[in-house]
Amino acid sequence: MAGRALILDEPAAFAADIRDGLTKPGQKELASKYLYDDLGSKLFEAISLLPEYGLTRADERLLRRHAREIVEGLPGDTVVAELGSGSGSKTRWILEAFSRRRHTSYFPIEISPAALAVCRRELSDIDSISIVGFEREYLEGLREVAGRRRPGQRILVLFLGSTIGNFDHPADVKFLKEIRLILNSGDALLLGTDLEKPAPQLIAAYDDALGVTAAFNRNLLARINRELDADFVLESFAHVARYDRRTGSIEMHLQAQSDQRVTVAKAGFSVVIREGETIWTETSHKYSLAEVEALARRTGFRCEAQWVDTAWPFAETLLAAS
Repeated sequence: MAGRALILDEPAAFAADIRDGLTKPGQKELASKYLYDDLGSKLFEAISLLPEYGLTRADERLLRRHAREIVEGLPGDTVVAELGSGSGSKTRWILEAFSRRRHTSYFPIEISPAALAVCRRELSDIDSISIVGFEREYLEGLREVAGRRRPGQRILVLFLGSTIGNFDHPADVKFLKEIRLILNSGDALLLGTDLEKPAPQLIAAYDDALGVTAAFNRNLLARINRELDADFVLESFAHVARYDRRTGSIEMHLQAQSDQRVTVAKAGFSVVIREGETIWTETSHKYSLAEVEALARRTGFRCEAQWVDTAWPFAETLLAAS
């Protein structure tokens, strides 16, 4: 019943968040989690295949090469919880390494039911792995996993793909502290972080030549039209990628190409958006290795091991809950 209630409450929360973001004084913004409806998730999968966007391939290379090493350092009785599993394709390497040791429970936590369904389908062929998905926000799902653990059982949390970079500072610190509060000493977190690289390379990755990322970004407006009876004209908004050297982050915006009034009927408001004004839809922070270590220390973890891809600078860091 709790899961059903969450599903029923989601449209109201979506409407409230859209209203708050678009009527915010100064910079209008929309939460990046809403980019990932069914179509948005499929578009992101396409982005991960683009030549300009090497992040996903770097993530997969590290997991493929080092999965056995990662798993060997963990206690025998360990369950795996993944925050934002997506299709689960990258997780296969970790689960196959676990399956060689003993039967293991895997708990993907996703707000997208379509992504959970794909994840179950993709990974169901792995021997000695049981899959129980949670259609939840990250922390709510992780609390449920922690509540199911047997005495002495450990949890490995997977937070891959540099999703931590989507949190503004100091929200990334706050989020990892909240994860740490749920975990016991001896539990672990495998954290993916995209690393610093030249600005032109990042701009190309977030504004690809084929326009897939632009379609992914505009789909958020299409989703608001579909689900909240809004009247955004998608062609009136340009996808913009900006690199902020001060923060080391790249941002995605939707920029109005003319003055317009947009009504979001099911959220009960209208808003005027001026020509040149932007709606901020995503931030992706790029870390230094020193920042990753500092982040661990500040949030109650210690760095146990780290693996770095050099073709597309990216790190997987195994953090132990101290």
